Amino acid sequence: MRHARRRVVRRVTRLAAVGGLLLGGAMVTQAAMASETPRSPATPLSTAGTAGVTGTALTAKLGTARSAGSWIGADGRPVVAVTDAGAAKEVRQAGAEPKMVGHSMNELKSAAATLRSAPRVAGTAWSVDYRTNRVVVRADSTVSSGDWTRMTKVASRIGDFVTMERSKGTFTTRLNGAQPILSTSGRCSAGFNVTNGQRDFILTAGHCGPTGSIWFADNQADQQLGATVNSNFPGADFSLVQYDSGKAGPGADVVAVGGGKGVRITGAGDATVGQRVFRSGSTSGLHDGQVTALNATVNYPEGTVTGLIETNVCAEPGDSGGPLFSEGVALGVTSGGSGDCTSGGTTFFQPLTKAMQALNVRLITSGGKAGAAQNPSSAPTPTPQSTVAPSAAAPGSSAPVSGIAQGRTLLARLTDTRNVAPGLLIMAGSLIALIAARYIRSEQERRAYQRYYSATWG
Repeated sequence: MRHARRRVVRRVTRLAAVGGLLLGGAMVTQAAMASETPRSPATPLSTAGTAGVTGTALTAKLGTARSAGSWIGADGRPVVAVTDAGAAKEVRQAGAEPKMVGHSMNELKSAAATLRSAPRVAGTAWSVDYRTNRVVVRADSTVSSGDWTRMTKVASRIGDFVTMERSKGTFTTRLNGAQPILSTSGRCSAGFNVTNGQRDFILTAGHCGPTGSIWFADNQADQQLGATVNSNFPGADFSLVQYDSGKAGPGADVVAVGGGKGVRITGAGDATVGQRVFRSGSTSGLHDGQVTALNATVNYPEGTVTGLIETNVCAEPGDSGGPLFSEGVALGVTSGGSGDCTSGGTTFFQPLTKAMQALNVRLITSGGKAGAAQNPSSAPTPTPQSTVAPSAAAPGSSAPVSGIAQGRTLLARLTDTRNVAPGLLIMAGSLIALIAARYIRSEQERRAYQRYYSATWG
């Protein structure tokens, strides 16, 4: 029985040592592979529909003196605002619909510049409404009657195409996407996963927290996600949260929309006026609406942010940084606005392409195929999607959510590049155990041999 037990112990020791060698080798190999820059083809940036591409291209061709912006009509066709009959003819020949207007883009931009040079009033915002050929100035409930009068005088000196409107609620950042991320600065929503080719990041709103902010995926601070390494606010409104593990992990190309469901992101692009868009946030979930203006300026209490996408999609505190998208194309991250998802309101978004360009990062996407590798995308040539009427637009293809709030999987921990050293230690320990087991067995056999022949010779 004693010899049988010894054999069982030796076999278990050998098996454990071999298993340790295999585990250590797998950890080192997978970690080395995970640290390499993906070599698969990049997914190109795409625009939000062929209609948007055509309208943008036509306004660029006509120039700012003969055009005044473009948008998507109710039938999905591009509409271009023009200032003369010759421009209208060119638009028709290109297959788009012209609309004659009285003010060129030069005049509209000049009006916006005059507003920017006026004394700053927190709680005000303005944008160019291409469809009405006007510059619309809005003031929330915090703007005093004196400031309202001064802004009205500035607008009247510019011209009657600058209109003043009072808005309900207040223009605020949505601090407090779709998955929640939390820090001492407050609560925000994750936007999109991006990469610089070496490490992965969450691209979210800049007002969520300054550089150095530590982020968690739970209220108990048990699941640390990473830290803000780059933040831009005010002026713009975007920031990068670097994952502690260096990698975004499974589902990096999916944004959550609630109920354990998600939308697969296949590319990034620029929004178009009139386009139907979808926003997801950790507070209010998935909501939709239309892009109403581009290059909007908002005077938040914390400072002024320019170049924003204006929409009539609702949002609430905690939705900050959450994703804006349409047809699987990433468009922006939630900045702020007024109102809520009960009464409605106006919400502004930081354009994603401008933020990625400033940060020198690329969107992690599925490459347009469900379950495909997560490839960074940075090609400069736009790849348009199919043209659809705004009412027919959809968020994108569905996908399961393996969200950040669920913690890191065993595979993610094993493929962490920081596991190279532990893997080598496991391999070394297993090798020593294997050699020791072999040595002990040899010694036991030698002694048994000696005892046997000592007995026979005696």
